[in-house]
Amino acid sequence: MEQRETKIMISGGGTGGHVFPAIAIARALEAKLDNIRFLFVGAKGRMEMEKVPAAGYNIEALNISGFHRKLTLKNLSFPFKLLFSMIKARKLVKKFNPDIVIGVGGYASGPVLRVAARLDIPTLIQEQNSFPGITNRILAKSVDRICVAYNNMEKFFPKEKIYLTGNPVRQEIVAMKADKKEALETFNLNPDKKTILIVGGSLGARSINLGVIKALDELINHDIQLIWQTGKHYFEEGKKAVNNLNTDNVYVTDFISRMDLAYSAVDLVVSRAGAIAISEIQGVKKPAILVPSPNVAEDHQTKNAMALVNYHAAVLVKDRNAASELGETILKLIKHDKELLKLNENISKLAKTNAADSIAGVILDMIEFK
Repeated sequence: MEQRETKIMISGGGTGGHVFPAIAIARALEAKLDNIRFLFVGAKGRMEMEKVPAAGYNIEALNISGFHRKLTLKNLSFPFKLLFSMIKARKLVKKFNPDIVIGVGGYASGPVLRVAARLDIPTLIQEQNSFPGITNRILAKSVDRICVAYNNMEKFFPKEKIYLTGNPVRQEIVAMKADKKEALETFNLNPDKKTILIVGGSLGARSINLGVIKALDELINHDIQLIWQTGKHYFEEGKKAVNNLNTDNVYVTDFISRMDLAYSAVDLVVSRAGAIAISEIQGVKKPAILVPSPNVAEDHQTKNAMALVNYHAAVLVKDRNAASELGETILKLIKHDKELLKLNENISKLAKTNAADSIAGVILDMIEFK
């Protein structure tokens, strides 16, 4: 007897921190169910409209954007976009008739989840951050279950709805099949030297890059190696700084496609504190210096970082201090093997590498008992 078709709608996006967990959840569900169909719903013009089809899934767009906190004429169109998005979301939900609707955060998540809850369709949201976005805080009252990545989320959500699952991350990264020596050879670096990974996102983080440029000479003098992803905005500046030193101790690039190799190669990671970046660092169990971006809503990257710092599982450098303090912090830590080991042990305790499977389990339980 053929298994009945299970229909799952996933809404949200806007950033990789929303889009890639959504795709990971879909992949985990596909591994557990044979006859399954997905419909993603995203925001017009956002990255999900490219990334989701590239992953092999159908997606529909809502013409919706966020409400700007500063006074701007763009806010005049917000009520109209919201109204029309609610109307289209209702049409999409009723036509697709899903068994469950999942929200991963972002502009499109709100209208779709609100409609589904009103139609008594099972609903679940996945919150990646330690401080939830406003959309998920509003939705929490009406959805059935909430999957989170951090402890103590009952401050924001009804306790009885919470499931601590972690954030889905790319499995090829946490698998880390290459050993350190092999990985370092990929970057033309010496396996006998301490190595640091510097990464600030695909566009780059100015404060991190400035901190590295300022400390570059001293780091090289201490015979420390760097794998440095500058981001595309700062690559020429970073490459020039490395060329001026005429050193073999730095691999500089605008983007690292094989992050599994980069993580395998290093003893310490310097990174922004986005939810997925932190989850990957936890998954690969690497000591980390986190430099939260100040340019995010409600300063949630600082709150993400502090969730690790409070467990002595990472070190925090404020963005405004990165240019002057990052090099000193790196040197102090990389030369202190006992401190690196302690950070490694503590971040390992926080790692949840099977998050997508855990979330899929919650979803399947909801479908089975609906």
